[in-house]
Amino acid sequence: MIARYGLFQLIDDRHYFPPYDAVPVVRQATLEKYPALREALKQLGSILTVDEMRKLNYAVDGEKRQARDVAREYLRGKGLVP
Repeated sequence: MIARYGLFQLIDDRHYFPPYDAVPVVRQATLEKYPALREALKQLGSILTVDEMRKLNYAVDGEKRQARDVAREYLRGKGLVP
């Protein structure tokens, strides 16, 4: 909603809030069943920016789109899935 309302993030010059970094959590059994998933997650971690994450969140929360559809579009746009 930050972009929708023209807001901006204040600088936390006192480092009060910890960084908000998303990380994937995957069961070992899932990685064993889908070994290519490990590399896809590594690639995603190096390209997903805070601004992109905000846009994706807004597409789901603000525009009420299905998370599955938003994620699929993003991954296709980045060439991570066919």
